[in-house]
Amino acid sequence: MSTLLIAGVDEAGRGPLAGNVVAAAVILDPARPIAGLADSKKLSEAKRDALAPLIREQALAWCVAEASVAEIDTLNILHATMLAMRRAVEGLGVTPQEVLIDGNRVPKGLLVPARAIVKGDALEPAISAASILAKTVRDAQLHELDARHPGYGFARHKGYPTAEHLAAIERLGVLPEHRKSFGPVRRLLDAAQGSLF
Repeated sequence: MSTLLIAGVDEAGRGPLAGNVVAAAVILDPARPIAGLADSKKLSEAKRDALAPLIREQALAWCVAEASVAEIDTLNILHATMLAMRRAVEGLGVTPQEVLIDGNRVPKGLLVPARAIVKGDALEPAISAASILAKTVRDAQLHELDARHPGYGFARHKGYPTAEHLAAIERLGVLPEHRKSFGPVRRLLDAAQGSLF
């Protein structure tokens, strides 16, 4: 009896004020189970970094895709996230028979049957694997951003609207990598604009 090919899909970076939103799709190999898969948010950074190469090596197929800051600001974060997820599924080298999406929405335009699973990253190993790939790729991008723009603390807060991050934007200004459509960034831009008059 053949096993159903299931792709798990998850994203990282919906809430932050900076950087792309990253999605991953993973089809696990039933013959090569990976121990320790869990929701990426429940794992330490070291554990995620150890699991990510194993997933890449042992999965039947995987793909990481993203939607840019410009796409987020144009489409809104929900639609940009759905776009990144669709790109991840379309980028798989193997076509799954079913796609399981973490959350409560399914991206439009998928050419394979899909369903959304709330808290799927804790329930479905393929979604857990996708959440780990998405999170490790996005975290690596934020470490690079931190190196390019020291003073903002990106390596620590990963772009989330912490007090440290908001204070840094106020002090150092809004970067091209900041999402201008997000309230805290827009308010700082408006305030800066207002002070010019």
